[in-house]
Amino acid sequence: MNSSRRPSAVGGDAFALGVDSGGSGLRVALGPVAAGPPPLTAVCAEPVRTNADGIDAGHLLEQLLPAVRGLLEQAGPEAAVTAAAVGAAGMATLGDQLRVRLPGALADALGVRRVALAADAVTAYAGALGRRPGAVVAGGTGLIALGTDLTTWRRADGWGHLLGDSGGGAWIGRAGLDAAMRAHDGRRGGSPALLARLEAAFGPAVGLPGLLYPRTDRPALLASFAPEVGACAVDDPVAAGILREAAAHIAEAAAAVCPGGPTETRSGGPEVALTGGLFRMGAPLLGPLHEELARQVPRARVVPAGGDPLHGALEIARALAGPGLRLPTHPTLLFVPGVT
Repeated sequence: MNSSRRPSAVGGDAFALGVDSGGSGLRVALGPVAAGPPPLTAVCAEPVRTNADGIDAGHLLEQLLPAVRGLLEQAGPEAAVTAAAVGAAGMATLGDQLRVRLPGALADALGVRRVALAADAVTAYAGALGRRPGAVVAGGTGLIALGTDLTTWRRADGWGHLLGDSGGGAWIGRAGLDAAMRAHDGRRGGSPALLARLEAAFGPAVGLPGLLYPRTDRPALLASFAPEVGACAVDDPVAAGILREAAAHIAEAAAAVCPGGPTETRSGGPEVALTGGLFRMGAPLLGPLHEELARQVPRARVVPAGGDPLHGALEIARALAGPGLRLPTHPTLLFVPGVT
């Protein structure tokens, strides 16, 4: 576990706890309830396990509680957690254990009584737009869009690489590898440039099925080829076409969740933010994506994401501790015990 050492909060010992659990591990932030110094943070590099019952609550607590206690020691002898928000990948469909066990466990171990359990798409939303209405597209290995008018949530995609995640990293990588294999076979739609990238990354093309199919992390392996598609897109029309199609899918998801009516801003339309590592691909993807957003969601105003999912979890916890949670609760997307 790695942690940062920063000054503790000034003017009070009430802290909010934000947690982000994803494929790369567990991240924790402890910050003053009121605005103040930057939060104390810790990283647990081991991803939380899943089992037949979903996300393993015991394994999450084994990592989380020592990390939080270490941060509380840094914050000062009187520091206490007033509210906590835990965001986790798979929370919506695999979070039953967490919803049953975490509120009681956090109350027993830390004395915290106000707890929110959120899907990672919700913490991504809160990090990007805070508690404002609008829509967020979170893109990485997969892709999900989430929007709200602050009354209800609207979700599009996020169904995994076999059923959806259209336009996400695994989708782009798979399309790039398909184009490479077409070039290897001499079929239409092939890209010699992508074939060369495939062989540089994975070895001979004929060996790719044996490398790919036995893997349990196939989506991540597919997504690892997405940057190669982006690198080829400047000069290769096939790669550029893949990114144009990905952009159309991403904009379609954003259009599906964009709220209307009360979400209209002074500039005339809902705010849309893009967050996640996928969009670090830059101009090869963002260029066609902005064109597609202008076509499919002409009223939308694309805005920079204010922060990441860890920041979003911390802001949800602060809202629970202070002014109240404006984002709508939901049985699986944003669960707050005792709130319907």
